[in-house]
Parts: sequence; structure tokens; C-alpha cells
Amino acid sequence: MEDEEVSYVSNVDLIERMVDGSQRRRISNDSLLPGLNDDVAMNCFAYVRRSDYASLSCVNSRFNKQIRSGALTELRKKVENVEYWVYLVCDLKEWEAFDPDRNKWMALPKMPCDECFNHADKESLAVGSELLVFGREFYDFAIWKYAFFPHCWVKCRGMNQPRCLFGSGSVGSIAIVAGGSDKKGNVLKSAELYDSSKGRWEMLPDMHVPRRSCSGFFMDGKFYVIGGMSSPTVSLTCGEEYDLKKRKWRKIEGMYPYVNQGAQAPPLVAVVENELYAVEHLTNMVMKYEKVGKTWNVLGRLPVRADSSNGWGLAFKACGEKLLVVGGQRGPEGECIVLSSWCPKSGVNNGSLDWKIVGGKEHVGVFVYNCAVMGC
Repeated sequence: MEDEEVSYVSNVDLIERMVDGSQRRRISNDSLLPGLNDDVAMNCFAYVRRSDYASLSCVNSRFNKQIRSGALTELRKKVENVEYWVYLVCDLKEWEAFDPDRNKWMALPKMPCDECFNHADKESLAVGSELLVFGREFYDFAIWKYAFFPHCWVKCRGMNQPRCLFGSGSVGSIAIVAGGSDKKGNVLKSAELYDSSKGRWEMLPDMHVPRRSCSGFFMDGKFYVIGGMSSPTVSLTCGEEYDLKKRKWRKIEGMYPYVNQGAQAPPLVAVVENELYAVEHLTNMVMKYEKVGKTWNVLGRLPVRADSSNGWGLAFKACGEKLLVVGGQRGPEGECIVLSSWCPKSGVNNGSLDWKIVGGKEHVGVFVYNCAVMGC
């Protein structure tokens, strides 16, 4: 709390110094910052750390609305002041956020869901300034949404075709989910787009092949889905590409040859600077996809093991210009979760990757149930 107060004061002082001293007066509900037009005031707020928004939200009601609307999030991206926070759950009931820049952990409010949702398998996805958590409550599928402001959980509008075990990815304020299984266990080839600015789901054209336990991502302005199974016995090596402008799917044969069986986790994939990376969990190796030849090249080893639980309990994510691995380790002082990052721009050194530890948390076990990275 003491650190937050210091940061709040320093940011407010910075803003006040940008205002002409002769015009400095008490802030009212009529303006974002006295003496400045709203555009200039918004630019000032865009450089304030995201963790200070809760304190600054008491400035006035108009600033409060700018945060809720997402306008400030979009402006932060334009001025390239995006912060990446990691949201994860290592305890079935407790979500936490981690700020790598400040090495700071923050507890999220308890999700007001039923016990069935707490203990059921879940998927998570960060889109815009929202964290979506998909799971199953006692009677049906449900989606809970957390926004860093106003720092609370609300139940989100459900998909047109409720599902689990789907592939998903996000870019900006939109996300796409594809495939998965319905509540009867049928494997789906349908897909939907979620617009976080409107809170709405829209059906997309069907994929060529139904699949579940797959992975999705955006790359070069298009959405892809790879891996998964079309039935309990048939694994898929093909991928599919969705062109948002043409509203069409294109099947890509052999895009992901590392087939996953029923007991294995969906492909662990991440996109950094429009380049696709994946983890081959049987060998604990990181690979890069070569778009021209449609082949995978081995780069180096993970900093943690992925083979011990068939790829489960490990997160492999993009975090700005870096790849992030979140996994458990056992040491002399007990079990802990460790976050490690590697920047592909640094290259590969003699067949090894220079992973840097960016954070950790002790006494939370070694299994990561869900993880998502939000950049805003």
C-alpha cells in the first residue's frame, strides 16, 4: 500500500507540473484536468501506470468513464505505453495478476461462481482490457469476465454455441474462438468472434474440419487454429487460417505435425512479432515455424519441464516482444511457480536460449491451471 501511495503522488505531481501554474485549481467534474483541453489531459493520463488507475479514478466521473469505455486503453497503445500483466491461477479459487515491470503480485477479487465452475476445467483469454474465464457451472457453460477497472467479476454474455476445449486468440478488442465440444460431447467446427467494446458474440463461417483440444492465435492479421482431434481417436496435423476481410477459412495441410492424443494438452503456442513459436512437450524444446517452407525448426530447451504432465500445468505465452514460460519447480525451499522470459531478438547462443527469471511465487504448488497475458 505504501508503494502505491508513493507512485500515485509522483504521477499526480507529474501531471500537475504539466499544467500552467496560474491556471491550477481544484479538479471538478467539468474537466479531466483544469487548464488543459481533454485531448491533452488524456495524453497525460496515458503515461500513468495502469496500477494507479484505481487511485486516479476518484479524480472525477468523466475520467472514470474514460477508463470504463476503453478509450484510455486504445490511447495507451497509440502512444506505445502498453503494460503487460500476467493473470494466472495456481489455486482453483484464487486468480492473481503479476506486473513483470514492477515484480508485483496483486490478488483479484474472488469470483462469485458456483463450486462446479471452481473445480471444472476452464479456458481463459485476455481481450482488450478484459479477462474472460470459460467453464461449466452446475446447469450449463458460463463465462465470467474481469476488468482491471472497476476491479470486479461479472457474468459475461454467453456464446451463441456454448463450448469447451476450443482454440482461441485475441488481437486488440476482438477475440475468436473455434472448435471445441458442446455439452453433449459433440466436436464442433463452428467459430465465433467476440467484440469486447460491445460485449457481443458473432457467429463466423464454419471451419473445414471439426476439432477440439486445439490452439488458436492471430498472426499477420489473420486467425489460425492448429492441432486438436476430430474424434477420440483421430488427431489432426492440418491447420486452418481465417481471413477476417474475406470471411473465409483456408485449410493448411501439415501445419502442425506434432499430433496430440486425448491425454495430452493442446499445442503450446505463442506469437511474437508475427512469428509463431511452439513447445514440443515430449522433448521440452522450443520450436519456430518457418512460413515459407511450412516447417518447424528447433531452437533450444525450455527452462522448466513440460513432459512430466503431458504438457499440462505449464503456460507458454507472448508477452510483448518476449516469450513467457510459467511453470512449477521443486527446490530445497519447497514448491514454487517461476516466470521466465526470452526475447527472440537476442538470438540463440550455441543451441541454448537465454531465459531470464522475471518473477516467482512460493507455496502455491507447481501446477498452472490457467494463464493469460493482457497488454493495455
